Amino acid sequence: MAMTKSTAGTLAHAAPLHGRPHELFNALRGIARELRADKLGAFGTMILLVLVIVAIAAPALAPYDPAAQSLADRLLPPAWLAGGSPAHWLGTDHLGRDVLSRTIHGARVSLLVGVAVVALAGTFGTVLGLVAGYFGGRADTIIMRAVDIQVAFPALLLALIILTVVKPTPGTLVIVLAANGWMVYARLVRGVVLSSRQSLYVEAAEIVGCRPLRVIFRHVLPNLTSPLVTLATLEFARIVLAEAALSFLGLGVQPPATSWGLDVAAGKNYIFDAWWLVTVPGTAIALTVLSINLVASWIRIATDPRERQKRFARGAAVSEMGA
Repeated sequence: MAMTKSTAGTLAHAAPLHGRPHELFNALRGIARELRADKLGAFGTMILLVLVIVAIAAPALAPYDPAAQSLADRLLPPAWLAGGSPAHWLGTDHLGRDVLSRTIHGARVSLLVGVAVVALAGTFGTVLGLVAGYFGGRADTIIMRAVDIQVAFPALLLALIILTVVKPTPGTLVIVLAANGWMVYARLVRGVVLSSRQSLYVEAAEIVGCRPLRVIFRHVLPNLTSPLVTLATLEFARIVLAEAALSFLGLGVQPPATSWGLDVAAGKNYIFDAWWLVTVPGTAIALTVLSINLVASWIRIATDPRERQKRFARGAAVSEMGA
């Protein structure tokens, strides 16, 4: 009997481990099915995955060191234009640096800053929003007044002032952009928590004696997954643009490091003679922001039951009309 219990216990612990690959496969298959139903979302996801792979494998993919200069090869046009060289597919800049290599390494900087800012600002703003919405009272008043005060200041102007005073480095850039973005998370989370505060499952958890922190993180926070993921994706696009704007103004990423905004700033004086210096990094920024927005739109529809129901109804109506 003891061996039977031991065997049952072993199987009970092994079953979840054995089932996890199957559950992961089903989840990935469900995501693929959703993407097939949303062509724009699939396009945005594909572009974003390519950008992530390029950013991770930048040292292996870039044909040259992005900071390597060769004045003999300065301002070479792309390879398909007259005077271009196959050695530099997207041409070179005014210092002879390879544009393709700088664009590839610029993806790493832009995406890394975006991920770091979203993680930092999202965590801080979510925690404050949970505290303000669940506990209310003085904590809610203090947090929301801080949100109102900071929202009153133009975010980009405040970032410019701070980065002018302190030395602009990738670390300070992340901190400044995160300090300018946590408020949207706090407001969103507070509103959702206030609406779910009186829900039956929250009241039931409190009645059985669950502590406030357990109620917040085990019962309230999981219901914030959909709006938080959508907001974080949209904020990621905003951070990419903000980093590019600050680097363009000379208060973001500093040479010899590379950034898309920095490359646009370096090429603006040659826009009529060497248009590729601005066009290539500008296109990279536009594609990144477009793909992120398309993915955010798909996430919003895929995680909202009402939107999914509408899409299913439209598909059923089209099928009936075709029949």
